[in-house]
Amino acid sequence: MSTPILSVRAGAGSGFPTLLGKELLRFWKVGFQTIAAPVITALLYLVIFAQVLQDRVQVYGTVPYTAFLIPGLMMMSMLQNAFANPSSSLIQSRVTGNLVFVLLPPITHREFFSAYVLAGIVRGIAVGACVWLVSLYFAPLAVKHPVWMVVFAVLSCGIMSILGLIAGLTSEKFDQLAAFQNFLIMPATFLSGVFYSIHSLPIFWQHVSHWNPLFYTIDGFRYGFFGVADVSPWHSLAVVAGVFSALTLFALRLLGNGYKLRT
Repeated sequence: MSTPILSVRAGAGSGFPTLLGKELLRFWKVGFQTIAAPVITALLYLVIFAQVLQDRVQVYGTVPYTAFLIPGLMMMSMLQNAFANPSSSLIQSRVTGNLVFVLLPPITHREFFSAYVLAGIVRGIAVGACVWLVSLYFAPLAVKHPVWMVVFAVLSCGIMSILGLIAGLTSEKFDQLAAFQNFLIMPATFLSGVFYSIHSLPIFWQHVSHWNPLFYTIDGFRYGFFGVADVSPWHSLAVVAGVFSALTLFALRLLGNGYKLRT
């Protein structure tokens, strides 16, 4: 019976710090592409939607639309980039044939998981922070509940980073990864309330939105800024933490079995 590629190797130093450093340097070296480009995209959304809808839409009674939009754009950028970091890294390693060199150091499947997920979280939060700094020019945005904001930012980036890891493991070609992004990640992100409050939707679509886990990531994140949200932040936290835990167990199971990592 074959053993998983990723297993506990006793008596040797861990390869976790090196793998984590590699994944962090990987996106930092091309920061214009991995950080500046998403910030510019979010800025374009902000300029266009703020100009068109600022005087026509108010949310939560007193929140200007531009201010309402900023946390949504921050979270959208964080989610997309947290997903992109591990998924692109794994698919590139698989296609170029150098994935075996990632597996050579003494590293457990939990350390492998942690390195890729942590790097994705760091990239997501870095992009979100840059979007926030740029958006201050358009609307000064204070944080009423910083702990809630940080908790939802970390858990949400963690969810997408784990999904990126799973996508990178299961995809063998770039077009398979692109299908994962185009037919799952992008629709779920855009239908999660980035540009609107779900209370502005018809009843049917409000119910549909409640089945989208990404809605709770954005709604809880907005609560950290404004102190109000479409649903209770505790409800959002329960959903986000539950999804994070379930995906963590699933990804660890795949890695523990050496899924598509065996030579």
